[in-house]
Amino acid sequence: MKRRDFFRNGSVLAALSSIGCSPKSLLIDADNKLKTAKNIIFLVSDGMSQGTFNIAQTYLNRKEGINTHWVNLYIERKVSRGLMDMASASSIVTDSAAASSSWGGGVRVRNGSLNMGPKDEVYTPILQKMKAAGKAVGCVTTVPITHATPAGFCVNSKSRNAQPEIAEQYLKLKFDIMMGGGEEFFSAETREDKKDLFTDYKNAGFQVCRNKADMKSVKSGSPVLGVFHKNGLPYTIDRINNQELTNKIPTLAEMTETAINHMKSNPKGFMLQVEAGKVDWAAHGNDIAGILHDQLDFDKAVKVAMDFAEMNKETLVVITTDHGNANPGIAYVTSANTKFDSLTKYTCSNEFILNSFNANTTDKELITTIQEKQGYILTTAEAKYLLLNYKGIAQEGIYNPAQLPFRPLAEMQLNHNAVGWMSGEHTGDFVELAMYGPGSESMPGFMKNTDMHTFLLNAADVPNK
Repeated sequence: MKRRDFFRNGSVLAALSSIGCSPKSLLIDADNKLKTAKNIIFLVSDGMSQGTFNIAQTYLNRKEGINTHWVNLYIERKVSRGLMDMASASSIVTDSAAASSSWGGGVRVRNGSLNMGPKDEVYTPILQKMKAAGKAVGCVTTVPITHATPAGFCVNSKSRNAQPEIAEQYLKLKFDIMMGGGEEFFSAETREDKKDLFTDYKNAGFQVCRNKADMKSVKSGSPVLGVFHKNGLPYTIDRINNQELTNKIPTLAEMTETAINHMKSNPKGFMLQVEAGKVDWAAHGNDIAGILHDQLDFDKAVKVAMDFAEMNKETLVVITTDHGNANPGIAYVTSANTKFDSLTKYTCSNEFILNSFNANTTDKELITTIQEKQGYILTTAEAKYLLLNYKGIAQEGIYNPAQLPFRPLAEMQLNHNAVGWMSGEHTGDFVELAMYGPGSESMPGFMKNTDMHTFLLNAADVPNK
């Protein structure tokens, strides 16, 4: 029995009357609360530990005297709030593919796979179900659009690493708008099979955007593919301090607004997934400037979604993360306040600054560059230790192919910015969950990740088939 059918059941109304309640008033309240969500915006700050959430709020409050939009939703009691268990089928510590698949397909799968079971069982992803019900659908992200989190809402694949094939699956699915990075998986110059997917998408009727100007000129009536960078998009702090990147690369909030505007006129509504994927990448690298400013960039996308939902009245907004990563935190060190406030002096990510060094960099050059870009002074011994990592660097790995010394630098930074890190890997946290709009009143205080799939379908009154 559907929940709205329950309230229409005559025997229930008779029982309510017998205890002195007004069936009519209860029906009005129930109908208002149980109104179908025409639209769903599902926002994911990938890899956001509770410490990341706290650091972003503390930084913004101390620097500007204001709260993040997410925290304000709690202060103003606009949202339902809870926790979610994100374990996968193979581990209590999930990866992004299994996490997104738990929401996307409604089943826990093994880490590394997308909506497929161990015996090649196929679970239909939620955006395919929404599309079949007549809704417009899409994803926007700060990492490759073919990456694990958007893919988990869209496709079936034995491996999250099959990104060239996932790019081809997107073409066949012809979703309404897909934007992020990942040029290497669409370009004939970088694909092993030399297929020119950009041309294939254009021939299939897609508007293909390669920069912010292209994105701002999209028109309604045909699907959109936006690919703005070779791999993941640059970190927010690196983008805002580089005019060329600022002009070319859209923010997550700008992509979110474009996607909403592109789909909002669909008579049956839309579903949009929004991912701040570089929050996770920064956590892997213990990159404080990277994670802080990308989390704040995500927070601006939250505002875009909430502004639309509060005006529209038919939109369910879900705000969450798929797992923790590295569990950063403000440590109890001498002069913690002053040291934490020094983060306002950072003008680039650790990734940017470490990539500016090589085997020929001197310790004096390294010390000077870090002082200029991040405002603190390393010792000569610390500089020499960092430079040891540039001897014979091997280009391998997913998140740090150049084997840059992220962890050693973060440990040195602790003495200057008061931020410590548990590790550089995912953690098995229960994750933050907030909801606003039709259906949010039914959100449990504690949810298993796979229950989200059915919850969203029920909220939108879309068949689970």
